[in-house]
Amino acid sequence: MEHDRVRTRAWVLHPDLKSDRDRRDPGPALEEAVALAAALPDLDVIGSDVVRLAKAQPGHLFGSGKIEELDAKLKAADVELVLIDGPVTPVQQRNLEKAWKVKILDRTGLILEIFSDRARTREGVLQVEMAALSYQRTRLVRAWTHLERQRGGLGFVGGPGETQIEADRRAIDEQLVRLRRQLDKVVKTRELHRTARAKVPFPIVALVGYTNAGKSTLFNRLTGAEVMAKDMLFATLDPTMRRVQLPDGPEVILSDTVGFISDLPTELVAAFRATLEEVLAADLIVHVRDISHASTEEQAQDVEAILTSLGVDDSRARLEVWNKLDLLEEDPRAAMRTRADRDPDVFAISALTGEGLPALLAAVAEKLQGVRREERLHLAFSEGRKRAWLFEQDLVQSEEQTEDGFDITVLWTARQEAQFAAL
Repeated sequence: MEHDRVRTRAWVLHPDLKSDRDRRDPGPALEEAVALAAALPDLDVIGSDVVRLAKAQPGHLFGSGKIEELDAKLKAADVELVLIDGPVTPVQQRNLEKAWKVKILDRTGLILEIFSDRARTREGVLQVEMAALSYQRTRLVRAWTHLERQRGGLGFVGGPGETQIEADRRAIDEQLVRLRRQLDKVVKTRELHRTARAKVPFPIVALVGYTNAGKSTLFNRLTGAEVMAKDMLFATLDPTMRRVQLPDGPEVILSDTVGFISDLPTELVAAFRATLEEVLAADLIVHVRDISHASTEEQAQDVEAILTSLGVDDSRARLEVWNKLDLLEEDPRAAMRTRADRDPDVFAISALTGEGLPALLAAVAEKLQGVRREERLHLAFSEGRKRAWLFEQDLVQSEEQTEDGFDITVLWTARQEAQFAAL
């Protein structure tokens, strides 16, 4: 068929290592790996397997019998690319590519591909390029051909006899320095934006969660925005922000963030620290979970671990949202609702049908009552006591004298507003 020619035929393997302390349940892990592969538009995943291993072989990852068995399977299916859901060393990658005559991509490589396909903002693009270069740098293995290509030296080109691999490494390091400089500039600009936003009198609510938990669907539902909400891992990479007026509550800025994932490659944890800094600026964090997923508990733990590594502590206001109720049968759905009702900070909802959203929005408004917002007041000259109180409480942002009194801009909480009204 016509479109088969442009799409790469891929096969996904999840090595299930008995010796791995952090071993994940291989079934859901393989499903997630297949979903990751499906997130790349030009891949056609035509098959997948869990490969059980007592331990990883240093040279080829798999034992020779398993390599032959898989080779027959891959040839029969005409596979061009094998995705291995886990770490693969450069040596293992080269040996497997030789044995199977296919391209090999490990989990880090695959996630990098997805990230580069999805990054939209300048910062996102730079972060991905840097992550990809750090990854490539570790992949520079001294292949035999490189040893032939000794560089003669004029002294200033890296000295006489510099090997190709060292030259490649240096080129990558120089490129990384260049990117880091550009990134620093972008991050500074963002800090300026953030400082400007901090002056914006709206609290920030950040949606976080495991990838594909339904954050973007919820975001769209609450803001009426058409953010890309596909059933796809990592559909959102760059934080998207919208203003939302809560019913009977303050106006807020809602931020949709990149989906978290377990075993996020180390290169990418650093790369996406910046994208997730929005979370650090948030007044309220809403953790969205796909409650219909078999590994929902493990996913929640992964999200908590990443939040902790970002420096988000328990003092930050949090709500937990159990999403995708619509995918559960009636009995489990009722049970989830009952369990959620027992905890004031947990809400069972369906972002798709809108079930449970009014209660969630009311809770968001309530959590933010302590958050400051800006207001302009006009006080007559005779209201000196009220004016003095505003200054005592350090609430005044600016003040202008008019013909009949003062125009004052204050930044205050609902409680301070009530105290002021009672004066």
